Amino acid sequence: MPANAGLPAGLSAAEANRRLAESGPNEMVETAEHPLRRALRHFWAPVPWMLEVTILLQLVAGEGVEAAMVAALLLINVVLAMVQEGRASATLALLRQRLAPRARVRRDGSWSDMPAAALVQGDIVQISLGGIVPADLKLLSGSVLLDQSMLTGESVAVERGPDEQAYAGALVNRGEAVAEVTATGARTYFGRTAELVRAADVQSSEQKAVLGVVKALTAVNMAIVVGMVAYAYAIGMTLVQIIPLVLAALLSAVPVAMPAVFTLAAALGARRLADEGVLLARLSALQEAAMIDVLCVDKTGTLTMNSLSVSGVVPLVDGLTEAALLSRAAAASSADGQDRVDAAIRAAAAQRGGAALPVIRFTPFDPATKMAEALIADPSGAPLRIAKGSPIAIAALAPLDPSAQAALKRMTGEGSRVLAIAAGAPDSMAVIGLIGLSDPPRPDSAPLLAELRGLGIGAVMVTGDTAETAGTVARTIGLQGPVCPPGKIPESVGPRDYAVYAGVFPEDKFRLVRAFQRQGHAVGMCGDGANDAPALRQAQMGIAVASATDVAKSAAGLVLTAPGLRGILACIEEGRAAFQRVLTFTLGMLVNKAVTLIVMGGGLVMTGHAVMTPLLQAIWMLTGDIPMMARAADRAKPTPYPNAWKIRELVLAALPLGSVKLLYVMAVLALGWFRLKLDAETMRTLTFLTLVLAGQMTGLVLRARGHVWHSRPALVLLAAIAAAAALASALAWAGWFMAALPGWLVLSLYGGSLGYGLVLDLVKVAMLRWLPIDRR
Repeated sequence: MPANAGLPAGLSAAEANRRLAESGPNEMVETAEHPLRRALRHFWAPVPWMLEVTILLQLVAGEGVEAAMVAALLLINVVLAMVQEGRASATLALLRQRLAPRARVRRDGSWSDMPAAALVQGDIVQISLGGIVPADLKLLSGSVLLDQSMLTGESVAVERGPDEQAYAGALVNRGEAVAEVTATGARTYFGRTAELVRAADVQSSEQKAVLGVVKALTAVNMAIVVGMVAYAYAIGMTLVQIIPLVLAALLSAVPVAMPAVFTLAAALGARRLADEGVLLARLSALQEAAMIDVLCVDKTGTLTMNSLSVSGVVPLVDGLTEAALLSRAAAASSADGQDRVDAAIRAAAAQRGGAALPVIRFTPFDPATKMAEALIADPSGAPLRIAKGSPIAIAALAPLDPSAQAALKRMTGEGSRVLAIAAGAPDSMAVIGLIGLSDPPRPDSAPLLAELRGLGIGAVMVTGDTAETAGTVARTIGLQGPVCPPGKIPESVGPRDYAVYAGVFPEDKFRLVRAFQRQGHAVGMCGDGANDAPALRQAQMGIAVASATDVAKSAAGLVLTAPGLRGILACIEEGRAAFQRVLTFTLGMLVNKAVTLIVMGGGLVMTGHAVMTPLLQAIWMLTGDIPMMARAADRAKPTPYPNAWKIRELVLAALPLGSVKLLYVMAVLALGWFRLKLDAETMRTLTFLTLVLAGQMTGLVLRARGHVWHSRPALVLLAAIAAAAALASALAWAGWFMAALPGWLVLSLYGGSLGYGLVLDLVKVAMLRWLPIDRR
């Protein structure tokens, strides 16, 4: 730490509290959405639109009971979405409190660590290597090298010294300094630019999937409705008879449970991931995690331990031991533990028994000279100058001979960060040795990268470190492939072109993500700073690490609360399992909805009467759609490959499956109309119960890829199916809201549904063998 002499004593605790009360905390203000506005937002989407139009038409037609039932379905969806969204927001708020950055502050004449949110204008703070500038500052003493590119657009780090400005959010690359806080919170340069990132947004795959399904069902619905209206008019049905027919058709096409299944599947997945050290900042991020096939990962702290240690010591003077060299280097190192390089050297010196040398004068690392110095007394009492810094800087004091240059090349090639040590009389110095430092790879990095490859995901290292160091770490952890040459990243680059992108500036990350996406890849991106926010927002799965800034967290889809890649791997696996739940649900829903529409048209042609009324449709949705929400909690096996929403393939898959169901339902109706001679009212009950039972069987069969007996459903799903079937059967047998069916016919429909399910299962297994419905 810079010397305290001449520094202000800092604010008093009382004065700091007064200013904090006036100016507010030093953090980004979370703009809380008004509860009413949040609720109304859930009414403005494709599925609610369809329900809202149906409610209006029913009210116009005087069908108040039916309108109330549809309104209840709409409210169920909205309440579920709001509850799960509120839980996610509350969890994220708690996480932000736990991960809040801290600052070293001088108050009442002494230094202490406290949350950066407590800083106020006028505070005296210390910033040092590896830290993040906690507020806008004016430097008082010392000097630092700052990466401010995320704020100012400068492509290289800048040096800042006394009376110069440092912006909140900048990363301290080198040096240490004492500074005065000039602005906090939203008044900082960081705060003014953060809102620009917050305003950015992209359409999630969930939104695209819902829109695609709604479009497909709307196309079928419109064709059936037009045909039904034309046929009804041709056979002489009145307008009063046609309107309920149209309303029933509109209701049958609404995928009422689809948004709720998406939300519930993501919420349950988020709960499981919380135990794995992963927080979903947006529930839709779980769907995105299932789709990525490229993961861009940082090196430091993600693939490595983020803990510098001495990896090599090379004395260059005869008779000088490694311990003696480390002792001299330790004398030219700060003792406060704030500089990671100095802390690593002093720790190594202590471990190897190096004697502590008495220091007469110490000059901390200066970014301008790229070295630190110490003045000690040799055994004879003569002054001995020691300099420690980059080899280039030390070479200006004392040239590196060929042996030193060879050792430097070897250590650099091994991925070490090399410091040169020079010593001697102040006007006559010589290089006495080299010290290599490295950030060792995490022990779980190599196996986790292998697991990612097994899941079909290619990993790419993106780091600001040197190509030599990055390449060495990549080889150590099994990341094979060339290193991208320094300079501008090519516009047409792909994830298979290079395994490592080194010396990457923050703005390059955004361009790299877009380049991969232009080639059709779904990209995951790790980041921690405000400079990463555009790339995190652009990526399909933005991942903010535990130490990320608030802006990075708000831009990312998920936040890791533990170091390493394990949380990412857990999110991918959980995302794929959740994706399978909603995918198979969507396939079953497409089959059920489309067949119901066609049955209504076919039943009209067969009997000359509407086979479903708006009231029966509403009950069918309650007993057919709502119980299938339990699919969100069903068992599901993640695929070994990245997933993708392929609406066209889903529709193609629904055709043969829907044909089986259509043939079964129409056969039941034909038996009822032609063989049993049921009247029009009883035919409606028969249609209703047949559709409910066959629909539940469809969902049960399509929940897994293999044969239905190979995968055991979750108890909650079985209970929901049993409850729906029992309720529908009781209503049909008792004749509540519909004409009664005899008990033998109700039981016969159970047997018929079982036979239908076995045939559907055979068709499903054969069809899914050749039609990829989810492979990217």
